[in-house]
Amino acid sequence: MKNAINKLFSFLAAFFSKKSNRRVTYLALISLFALCEFLYLGLVRRTFIFYTNIDGNTVVEDRMLRRFYNPETDIRRYIDEVLLGPVSPDLAPLFPRDTRLFSCMYREAVIYADLTEIAALPIPEGRDVFRSLLTLNEGLRRNFPHIKDVRLFIGGNEVFFNEFFEIFAKSADNSKAAP
Repeated sequence: MKNAINKLFSFLAAFFSKKSNRRVTYLALISLFALCEFLYLGLVRRTFIFYTNIDGNTVVEDRMLRRFYNPETDIRRYIDEVLLGPVSPDLAPLFPRDTRLFSCMYREAVIYADLTEIAALPIPEGRDVFRSLLTLNEGLRRNFPHIKDVRLFIGGNEVFFNEFFEIFAKSADNSKAAP
């Protein structure tokens, strides 16, 4: 038994005496640590589209959000982040600051999201409600490719049903688009 242990230690000492072997080992340990951290934390990258205050150009923000292994919770979290607004002070929020998500349901690949009534008011930066809701709709479809339809409500009333249907009934397949 002592002979086997001595052989193992001598092999390890010879292996680590070479600089290239140590580097490979360090790289493997760092990779293993990063994989464990990724699996433990469960973060996922989500993209958010906002508009600049000055000229209205689109800007995409990336945020790392905690992944909940329930699609409805992930979708609710995404909508809450959109309602919080952009991180950069040069970007305009999509909705007035007091807008909240009243309810959110995900049933049979369809999202039903009800925003509070204040979402219907124009924001000071001059963005219209249709463009904000369309941007939210597109963001949901981009970040959650398994979604077939998005139904948005303000104060319990469905908004822009016909307009959204015309836009998204003829659109490209979102499941093949990069997030």
